[in-house]
Amino acid sequence: MKRLSLLFFIILCLVLNACGRGGTVNGHTARTAYRSVKMLKEKLPPDNRVEFEVAFWTIRDDKKLEQDFLDTVDGKSAWEIIDMGKEIYQQRKSTGFAGYEKYNSWDEMIAKFDKERIDQETRPGSTKRDDSKKNGTILYNLRVPNR
Repeated sequence: MKRLSLLFFIILCLVLNACGRGGTVNGHTARTAYRSVKMLKEKLPPDNRVEFEVAFWTIRDDKKLEQDFLDTVDGKSAWEIIDMGKEIYQQRKSTGFAGYEKYNSWDEMIAKFDKERIDQETRPGSTKRDDSKKNGTILYNLRVPNR
């Protein structure tokens, strides 16, 4: 009985340890980093998703070597990624980085990107699907017209 409870305790510890990093970026490889970023983005409130994406890609642009980038984002939460993106923005803004001169602040840049995203999603021919298609349920009108 003691062995069984010890085995159960060890399995429980392994499961909890494996699930403990669900709220952070897994930076072991580029593939796992991008996959974990995608999952993290879905857990964020809709108002923060674009900000998170911009921050992540700002960090990616700043860290030219892939291993530097992966080491930087590994183990970071979505909020830490956003804070890092803001810091890089401020550094670049103060050095006159091309493209940032048209924004007065990080928040102004994010608001512009948010508006662009909304415009893209509402434009005719957008790839964004409506909720009925997103759930995998499509309703067809199968009534035969009266003749």
